[in-house]
Amino acid sequence: MSARSQTKLGEVGESLHLVRSLRDCLASGVLVVNRREQIVSCNPEAERLLNLPSGKTLHAPITLLPVALQNLVREVIAGKKPVTCEQLNLLAGSSVTHTYHVNLVPVRSQADSLDVVVVLSDITSFARLEGAVTRLDRLSTIGTLSATMAHEIKNALVAVKTFVDLLLEKNRDSELSEVVSREMKRMESIVGQMLKFGGPARPNFSTVRLHDVLEQSLRMVQHKLDGKLISLNRSFNATPDAVHGDDYQLEQAFVNLFLNAAEATGANGSLTVTTEVVAAASKTAPHVRVIVKDTGVGITPEHLQKLFEPFFTTKHHGTGLGLPITQRIIQEHRGEITVESEPDKGTTFFIKIPVAHRA
Repeated sequence: MSARSQTKLGEVGESLHLVRSLRDCLASGVLVVNRREQIVSCNPEAERLLNLPSGKTLHAPITLLPVALQNLVREVIAGKKPVTCEQLNLLAGSSVTHTYHVNLVPVRSQADSLDVVVVLSDITSFARLEGAVTRLDRLSTIGTLSATMAHEIKNALVAVKTFVDLLLEKNRDSELSEVVSREMKRMESIVGQMLKFGGPARPNFSTVRLHDVLEQSLRMVQHKLDGKLISLNRSFNATPDAVHGDDYQLEQAFVNLFLNAAEATGANGSLTVTTEVVAAASKTAPHVRVIVKDTGVGITPEHLQKLFEPFFTTKHHGTGLGLPITQRIIQEHRGEITVESEPDKGTTFFIKIPVAHRA
């Protein structure tokens, strides 16, 4: 080999090394797939984003990739045209879904074979932020709508309350009177919340025994459970169970959760409500955690992502407002609500609310 050829070969080697170095330090995932549907190049970021085995992807089949991405690659190979996907949801790992911006470009090599270059960026945080802004816009619309509706309902409620009070004076059933009186107050509280929905909510905070709230909420849905022969299991272990909150609002939140569980659970199923105290992290107060678990139909991953969006519902008669209102109530109590579910296996909600400070 001549000195000139050796020099050229060295320059090519240096260029290839530079290209690989640039590829490997890119913030985006980059991989190349040939016409035979084999991965011929893959940078570390692509391995990380797609949860691929590190350093073991060369000449691996594209079946190693998520199915949605495989389909896009085949689309480019067949059509020989670039494809851009603004938002592609892919499963990263065993259970976590991430959102990616994906570009696929066909490239012809010197041997006239077609390769597909795939460039993908993780935009999960941006997509979540965008979704949060959209939800806020929708909540603003709900606020205007609910305030108008609540104003009309409140006028009618005044007349209803007057007639109910007259009827209760003639009926000396103390238990009935107590239930009706309590529920009328609850309706007034809910209407009041609707009137304030467009602005910051003002719960009436006091020290509340969360177990009492749960018992009252379960009493409200007991007829639903009995009608479907759903067994109810309680395990109230939280000590203390005192939280700083609004008992009417908390009751509304848990009634929503229990009703959803009852509607999702078939005959002879079960509903389990558990409480426990979760130890404090660093300087934060300990929390009471409430676990609401049903053996119902479960929720698909696609629906799970939209569960707390206003107006989203899978029910024929649902409004899609129960869970957003529940989430808002829990957040107003400085708590959080999360959910896990599998189709045909049931759903579990986890609610955490800080324990009330002792006087």
